[in-house]
This record gives sequence, C-alpha cells and structure tokens, in this order.
Amino acid sequence: MKILLIGAGGTIGSAVDKELSERHEIIRIGRNSGDFHVDISDSASIRKLFEKIGKFDALVCAAGNVTFAPLGEMTEESFALGLKDKLMGQVNLLLIGREFANDGASFTLTTGVLSHDPIRSGASAALVNGALDSFVRAAAIELPRGLRVNSVSPNVLVEAMGSYAPYFRGYKPVPAADVALAYAKSVEGLQTGQTFHVG
Repeated sequence: MKILLIGAGGTIGSAVDKELSERHEIIRIGRNSGDFHVDISDSASIRKLFEKIGKFDALVCAAGNVTFAPLGEMTEESFALGLKDKLMGQVNLLLIGREFANDGASFTLTTGVLSHDPIRSGASAALVNGALDSFVRAAAIELPRGLRVNSVSPNVLVEAMGSYAPYFRGYKPVPAADVALAYAKSVEGLQTGQTFHVG
C-alpha cells in the first residue's frame, strides 16, 4: 500500500513508520521535515500536498496542535488553535483527501485520552479529541467507494512523560510502539467508524 504519514517525524509518527514501513510504501510528511511538507491548518496547503502526491491507499495523521492552559486563562483565541489545526486540519485531510484516495482507502486520525478522561489545563484537547471521535463515527456511514475512517486515541506516551508527567499523575503511560499497533489495525484491517483506545 502507498501510505501518507503526516507527522512522520514525531514520537507517534516515527513509531507508526517503523511498524508499517516493512510492509508498505511510506510517504513521510511533516510541517518542516519529511518527503513532503504540509500545514494542516491551511486547506490550500493540504490540497497542494495531494495534488503533488496523487493517488494513495491510506492516510495516517499523527499531527495536530492544541493549547494547554488552565480554563481560567483560556479565551476564544486560545481554543482557535486546536479547532483550526488538530480538529479542522484532520477533518480537511479527509474532505480533500477523499478526492485523491483510491477505492477502499483508509484515513486514520489521532485523538487522545483527554476526550473521556480529562486533566487540568486540557479543555482544548478534550474538546477537539471528542469532536474528532464523533466525526469519525458520523463520516464512516457516509463515505463512498469503500473508503474507511477511524481514530486512534492513545493514553499519554512513555516517551512524552519527561514533559507531561506533572499533568498525568496516576495515568499509566503507553509505549509509542504499542500505540503504533492501533494504527496498523486501522490501516490494514477492515473496520470503520471506530476509535481505537490504547492504554
């Protein structure tokens, strides 16, 4: 399969690359690194990416920014980053990407544990992750040509605990390699409209 991996240079993206590259052709995409570049918060940048790459069999997005701050400090502008980048960025990858996807192609989006198990300063992430998981369920019933869409919702990563440990007291972190298996399940399996929880 020809798989577009957005966020290939990140912790999750690197683990997904390692898991899938032995069996598939991986096109590595990042904001500033990889074979191709994209800014997922900009739909024109997304369209330009697909026009350059052409047809594909699977797309995995392991990218997306949100604001982490106490709710008391959050404003409409604070939420705008996550809404434009992680939420609509991934939605637009599907909306625009479906024009270029081969029949039966899959889209795998990234959400996270905060949609159903929130933390202090995580309101934006919770909002975005929950919206994406709901979008996946709804979009799956309307996609044509056998196209599939799923999301992967990982717990905090072992590899990220150096930065995030103070926010995730009591959570059991998961290794990125375990999270990568959920992406493989989404890409190589047949399920659609699912959120694969890891950890």
